[in-house]
Formats: sequence, structure tokens, C-alpha cells
Amino acid sequence: MGLRREARETALKVLYVVDVANLTKEEATFIITNGNTMHVHVKSFMDQIVSGTLENTEEIDSQINKYTQNWNISRMAAIDRNIIRIGAFEILKTPETPISVIIDEAVEIAKKYSTSDSGKFVNGILDKIKQAREVP
Repeated sequence: MGLRREARETALKVLYVVDVANLTKEEATFIITNGNTMHVHVKSFMDQIVSGTLENTEEIDSQINKYTQNWNISRMAAIDRNIIRIGAFEILKTPETPISVIIDEAVEIAKKYSTSDSGKFVNGILDKIKQAREVP
């Protein structure tokens, strides 16, 4: 597994714990990493994703809700919600990463951590966010 994939997966776990257990970012990170140190690049990218997603949750959720027909983000499975939030954060706030890579990573992570249908669901929403971003 590449370092950026590892960072995204760790970020997902941290955001999931923050979401469902209502812990702080620091508490969740400690629990997920068991207090162990991470590769410096994994930690840096993971911190960027977690902090950026949490700081922009309102904007991200607003974007997601635009493309979930009659399906409020609060009704989504927590794991799917956080995978989509990460992907949306990266699409909206990290222009240095190719959008196709962001979406592919999110879909693969959804297939690994969620249901068999989640990959398609994640892909559909992130693709709509991508299309909206590309419109001038």
C-alpha cells in the first residue's frame, strides 16, 4: 500500500471515530494509531485530510447534500459519509492532486471498508462534485 493510501485510510478511521464517538481529532488519532508513530509523510497527509475535512465540514456537507437526491448526509452510513467527505475535501481544497486519483482512491477505500454498493455510490457523488467544480 502506498503512503498516500495509508494516510487516506488512517484519516478515514480517525474521522469515523470523531463522527460516531464524538471524540476530538487528537483522541481519535491516538486510539487509531495506538499511540504509535507513523511515517512522517503518512502523518503529514493524514493530518492535512483530517484537519481540512473537519474545518470544512459544513461546506463539504452542503456540496454532498446537493447531489444526494432525497438522501440527507446524516442518513448515510457513517463510513460512506466520511469517505465521501474526504474525497470532497480533496476535490474542493487540494488542486495539486488529480481528481481522477482522488475519486479512484475513494472508490477503492469504499470497496474495502463498506458494502459492495458503496463504491458506486461514492463514485456517483464525487463525480457530480467534480463536474460542478469544473464548470466555470
